[in-house]
Amino acid sequence: MTSISQHDIGLVGLAVMGQNLVMNMANHGYSVGVFNRTTETTDAFLSRLKDLPEDVASPDSVNFISGYRTLAELVGHLKSPRKVMLMVKAGDPVDVVIQQLIPQLDQGDIIIDGGNSHFLDTIRRTKEVEDAGLVFVGTGVSGGEEGALKGPSIMPGGSTTAWESVKELFQSMSAKVGEKGEVPCCEWIGPDGAGHYVKMIHNGIEYGDMQLICEAYFLLKHVLKMENDELAKTFAEWNQGELESYLIEITRDIFTVRDEETGEFLIDHILDTAGQKGTGRWMCQHALDLGTPTSLITEAVYARCLSAQKELRQTAGNLLVGPTEQFEGNREQFVEDIRQALYLSKLCSYAQGFSQLAEAAKEFGWDLDYGQIALLWRGGCIIRSRFLEDIKKAYDRNSQLENLLLDEFFRNAISKSQPSWRRVVATAVRFGLPTPAFSAALSYYDGLRHERLPANLLQAQRDYFGAHRYRLIDKNKDETFHTDWIRKRKEI
Repeated sequence: MTSISQHDIGLVGLAVMGQNLVMNMANHGYSVGVFNRTTETTDAFLSRLKDLPEDVASPDSVNFISGYRTLAELVGHLKSPRKVMLMVKAGDPVDVVIQQLIPQLDQGDIIIDGGNSHFLDTIRRTKEVEDAGLVFVGTGVSGGEEGALKGPSIMPGGSTTAWESVKELFQSMSAKVGEKGEVPCCEWIGPDGAGHYVKMIHNGIEYGDMQLICEAYFLLKHVLKMENDELAKTFAEWNQGELESYLIEITRDIFTVRDEETGEFLIDHILDTAGQKGTGRWMCQHALDLGTPTSLITEAVYARCLSAQKELRQTAGNLLVGPTEQFEGNREQFVEDIRQALYLSKLCSYAQGFSQLAEAAKEFGWDLDYGQIALLWRGGCIIRSRFLEDIKKAYDRNSQLENLLLDEFFRNAISKSQPSWRRVVATAVRFGLPTPAFSAALSYYDGLRHERLPANLLQAQRDYFGAHRYRLIDKNKDETFHTDWIRKRKEI
């Protein structure tokens, strides 16, 4: 392997995502120096490069990668301004590496955090790195292992002076869309934590999409008694229309795979518990801080939490009873109802996600381009889908759109198909099947469309027991009132 003394970028952290990003950069002609805390990992990565197939690492690309034993050696072999990308575990490890790098870098050099860091950490780190005379980029990278290698969606934010220095590299290695594959799925998001915030919203929407698909599967399996072959066919048909997306596509594939040992369908042997890495939970926690009703995605997080309580559910399953129903309706119509419910719930999921983005932008002073953000997710990332074009068009029609559900396209879609949505949720209740995301989406829509909600009673209750005061419809909105409810109540 040829040693390159002046690399375009250095990368720290050679887990699978880091390795694949290195090969992606090298495949696009960029020279990369790599460092890992454990030198055995670096040696193993370098030794297998020459044996990788050409669709993973081109013959020339292996000559663009060199490994180093220390951070100092890596930094010493980078072109100025030096760029160092961190692909280490989020949290304290990022801070440790940053503090090790700062004394070794010169003014104007760039530190890039490409992990799933919390946006508040990125806001703090941007200031700390800038105070040291350096430049910081906190960037979301979506697409998993395959995306990292073949082209992810990249969502950079941080120091406002950074974009011109990393633009060519990032856009070169990102996914491409458009008729000729000419549009990179990478654009500057905004200052400090904006990039990682958008990635967090992406991951939260991903949680929602996955939960909605799981609920559709559960209904098809337990109401219509579909076998896996029929499920695969159904999801293949759904992927030809409005629901066309990466997640629908891989769901179709999953129902076709058999276990090599037993010959039976693998899906039926997978334990029904799901984990999470934190980004979905962060989104819901910050939604509460902002006072934004991101209810569908919160229910998706809670669904994973409930799935993890396997022993409790096994105990409860032997003690708690539910309805016993048999489906007697039109099977084809109910399949279509589920498809429509999935589509409309998905609309609500994105509406909630973009509403939270808008509230966060107000909170932190970010000037976000929501249509452009939707376009970043068209390729490379987990939630890529046909539907994202419709979001871009909605913001083209009205860049100040308060909620996606107010757009004409979204209004018409829900108006046309909401009977299906309601039939699905009602059927799930009748059969005793949990559909927290479908139900949360419908409740959100119904809550949004009601000009008057029962919070007037809630205000009265709070004033009754805690003298929290209330406002009146026909009075100044800043004027509050208190009633001595006990003295004025009447006996019934």
